[in-house]
Amino acid sequence: MKFNIFRPRELRSLLEVRIVITEMAEGVSSSAAATGAAAAKRRSLWPSVLRWIPTSTDHIIAAEKRLLSIVKTPYEQELVNIGSGPPGSRIRWFRSASDEPRFINTVTFDSKEGSPTLVMVHGYGASQGFFFRNFDALAKHFKVIAIDQLGWGGSSRPEFTCKSTEETEAWFIDSFEEWRKAKNLSNFVLLGHSFGGYVAAKYAIKHPEHVQHLILVGPVGFTSETEHRSEWLTQFRATWKGAILNHLWESNFTPQKVIRGLGPWGPDMVRRYTSARFGAYASGNVLTDDESRLLTDYVYHTLAAKASGELCLKYIFSFGAFARMPLLHCASEWKVPTTFIYGVEDWTNYKGAQDARKRMKDVPCEIIRVPQAGHFVFIDNPSAFHSAVNYACRKFFSPEKGCHTLSEGLQSV
Repeated sequence: MKFNIFRPRELRSLLEVRIVITEMAEGVSSSAAATGAAAAKRRSLWPSVLRWIPTSTDHIIAAEKRLLSIVKTPYEQELVNIGSGPPGSRIRWFRSASDEPRFINTVTFDSKEGSPTLVMVHGYGASQGFFFRNFDALAKHFKVIAIDQLGWGGSSRPEFTCKSTEETEAWFIDSFEEWRKAKNLSNFVLLGHSFGGYVAAKYAIKHPEHVQHLILVGPVGFTSETEHRSEWLTQFRATWKGAILNHLWESNFTPQKVIRGLGPWGPDMVRRYTSARFGAYASGNVLTDDESRLLTDYVYHTLAAKASGELCLKYIFSFGAFARMPLLHCASEWKVPTTFIYGVEDWTNYKGAQDARKRMKDVPCEIIRVPQAGHFVFIDNPSAFHSAVNYACRKFFSPEKGCHTLSEGLQSV
């Protein structure tokens, strides 16, 4: 992956959701040329080359099943009905033109009776299958439940009609609460990654009575552009490149639109990204060939499906991935004990968590950094990530579990 255009670390967040566009575009011409050469020799193949790879919720669930075949722990997959909305709701996803019920794709792993419940929430452009390297290890200590947020993965994808930051936050927070009610859950550990961390934090602030402990993994959305005062970003926006990217951002142009537009070359472009991010440019443990193949297939189907939750981007973040309603502003409202986990090479800045900790009122808070890991710490260095999660939840385990000491290599800051 190339970082020659975006230099400051604070813009790596933009890279994670936008650099894909550049990489994919670079590969189109070479892929098209190769395809054209093959077609010149075998014209009968041309119609199949042009055929779009089909996708649907069924395709996503099937790809998810293939990816999770790597996991040894038995699990149950279900589509949890969250209804068409509570009576009198003013949330736009509830007020869709259709009154049909919505569903949250959910996987629940077998666990020992009495284990604490761990609910895992994915980030932007991802789905619950991204945690495939973690389910076996975490299921030894927790009842693990992972979901696809509304509008992502194998969950329902309603028309995204939100027009403000408040409505967009409600889309995710209130749909999660309806899912919690449907599952009859309470007193659980809530883990969110990246944008999922932002949603998890906002949910815990609104519904602290249901969350025993909050684990935020490389969370985004702590500061606004004004607070960050990025002189470089201001200068970059004034260039033609910056002006174009800023326009694309405000137009809600997403990487997923590129994947859909590439048609038959979409899967290969996704393969290029997963091979680079979790292979050649990996911070820690690279994917095996089987893992890479199955993850690529899964990611393609989740990205190429109907646009829905992805359209939240410009309402939650301004250009440069700065939050419009930063978590730092509501840190004083924090009531749930919290653990932040960052990869040492993560582009998200752990100092945002340190600033938030200063504003929290008598709320236990710790920050752990994991070596040989970037933003996808749970893929880059899964064993160290598991140790960090277990340590964060040590109060739920007896000393015999061996979770009461910070493992070697992990940093508490």
